[in-house]
Amino acid sequence: MTQLQEIIAFNEKFVEEKQYEPYMTSKFPNKKMVVVTCMDTRLTELLPKALNIHNGDVKTIKNAGAIITQPFGNIMRSVLVALYELGASEVMVIGHHDCGMTGINPESTVGKMVDRGVADNTITTLKNSGLDLMRWLRGFDNVHSSVENSVNIIRNHPLLPPGTPVHGLIIDPETGKLDLVTAGYEIATTNA
Repeated sequence: MTQLQEIIAFNEKFVEEKQYEPYMTSKFPNKKMVVVTCMDTRLTELLPKALNIHNGDVKTIKNAGAIITQPFGNIMRSVLVALYELGASEVMVIGHHDCGMTGINPESTVGKMVDRGVADNTITTLKNSGLDLMRWLRGFDNVHSSVENSVNIIRNHPLLPPGTPVHGLIIDPETGKLDLVTAGYEIATTNA
């Protein structure tokens, strides 16, 4: 049985036995918070437990490294939708120690793409079309600076509702300990 078949079989039983009932909630976050964090597997259950977040409490947006690089990319769009359409009123960016995006080598990643079957001419075409793969695939050298950068992109976004607190934190992926990088309440008050 493939993993997909196992998931489908489990899901059929899950729905049939109404195991979803304890998770029923609305689409509006109870804590009026949107969290941008990393897709790291160690954070799947640890982060919510460490923050006392339960199903329905926050809108969670995950990507590689909790990095916001494009002020008009899909991560920022999701933050704005959460703030304007889904009742969120605060934003947290939560990076973590020992992140896979720390020191990532874009050249190596492109090499792995080619090794796994992406044609060299595809890479060349993308480069000739203006896509800077090395910039697009770049990670960061310092998680603290990365969180600050993502927070600043949100705080300075022209469409951010004035007075929105944007916080930056770093979580330890083993213990769940949070380190505050920047609190957004005071800054939000001066920007309101």
